[in-house]
This record gives sequence, structure tokens and C-alpha cells, in this order.
Amino acid sequence: MFEAVNWPEAMVPSRSPIHFTNELEVAASPETVWSLLVDPQAWPRFYPGVEHVRLLDGHDTLRLGTRFETNLAGQDVFASVREFEPVTRIAWGGHPKAAEASKAYHAWIITPTPKGCHLWTEETMQGPFWIELAKKAPDVFWRTHEQLLAALARLATERGGSPA
Repeated sequence: MFEAVNWPEAMVPSRSPIHFTNELEVAASPETVWSLLVDPQAWPRFYPGVEHVRLLDGHDTLRLGTRFETNLAGQDVFASVREFEPVTRIAWGGHPKAAEASKAYHAWIITPTPKGCHLWTEETMQGPFWIELAKKAPDVFWRTHEQLLAALARLATERGGSPA
């Protein structure tokens, strides 16, 4: 039922020391969930640790190739949208500005269900910056994404985006 992530060769899970997945059934339409994921102004309302998102290409929303900067948990991050299939899948890759050798690739897959949608997110991370953070709290990234999915689902449901 669910599709696999289209990994860039350099970021496949088998080459990444940090790899995790999270998923959740959401009682909101795929369109509602998508509208939140591509709207950088909405991120601080559901994305743990995000204080701002600044799009660098003059766009109002994310689209294929959009470059952006954000602050995640106190770290300035640069990223760009690498995959973009409206209402179905989006992925971005990037790195902390202070540690360009440490890369991350974060993908989302939205699948319609009779009661809303199934939301799958998967991420790989490489490099010393991420590894040092994981040593301090091995499940920190997974737990953060569990919180992210729960908050995103709440916001999507509040927007009244459930299917008919």
C-alpha cells in the first residue's frame, strides 16, 4: 500500500549511521496535511524546535528546488526540496550551517485512506554533528519526529480537513 522513499544514492539507509521512520494514521485529508507541509509559516505550529523558516528563492510555499533556511532546536540549517509530487510526496536534504559535512535527508509520503491519510516520514543522517547528538540521546531524532507527527495530525484535524 505504501511507497518507498526515493533516496539519493549518497543518503540511502545502508550508508547512513542514523536512519529512522515514523508513521501515523491522520484523520485529515491528504490535501490538508500537504498544505501544512509546504507552508513554511505553519511549521512553527507543529515542527518541534522550529522557530522560523525562510525561503530563499522568492516562493511563498515549498516546491521542487526551493532552498530554505530554518532553525531546528537551536541549529541554523540550510536545505533544499529534492522531491516534490503534490499531495503525495516531498523530501528535502540539507545540513547544519556550522557543519556542512553532516548531511540529512528527510522524506514524507502521504497516502489516502478511507478515514484520511497515512503519513510516513523517514530520515537518514550522516556526519559527526548528527552522530554526536545521537550519542547523547540515541532516540532523540525518532522521538522528535513522533512529536512532529502528532502535532501535525492535530493541526490538520483542527483545520477540518477530514475526508467526506
